[in-house]
Amino acid sequence: RGVNFFRTVYFLPVVTSMVVVSLLWLFMYRQNGLLNEILKTVTFGLVQGPDWLNNTATAMPAIILLSVWQAAGFHMIIWLSGLQTISGDLYEAASLDGVSSWQRFRYITWPGLRDTRNLILVTITIQALSLFTQINVMTQGGPLDSTTTIVYEAVQSGFKQQETSYASAISLVFFVLVLIISSVQRYLTREKS
Repeated sequence: RGVNFFRTVYFLPVVTSMVVVSLLWLFMYRQNGLLNEILKTVTFGLVQGPDWLNNTATAMPAIILLSVWQAAGFHMIIWLSGLQTISGDLYEAASLDGVSSWQRFRYITWPGLRDTRNLILVTITIQALSLFTQINVMTQGGPLDSTTTIVYEAVQSGFKQQETSYASAISLVFFVLVLIISSVQRYLTREKS
């Protein structure tokens, strides 16, 4: 009961514009924002939260938290579709053999999700390396360039500073980096014969 409702709720951040999501989280991360008010209330005023986006120690973790929250719905749908590809006959045979739930997970579910794991691993890597919108809206690469990513630097160089050759070089390095990481991940997660 309510499965479709919860799927919609979890998937809603994925279809919401990243600019809108970033602006909402920007207000939550402010010095007197929602997150610090919750911290103050829970600790009865003993803990005053930091200025999350203006502190070099907390700026990137704050953006990572936002990105994980925003992408969780997409990955949940991929995991659910992967689970649906595993034959129910395997689980039925396992229950007839008296297999524990841990063994069912270890020997049926986890190996059955190998292709799904590989897809999610590659997409998470590419998304992590190509962060741009969150950084552009929330921190503009600061404080002290602690949140500057490769893609953000390429866009800044190419459009704001009009250094198109430098931006092209950065983009080429980014492409090669993603290609190498994806190839290594593909090699490490290949099916062993």
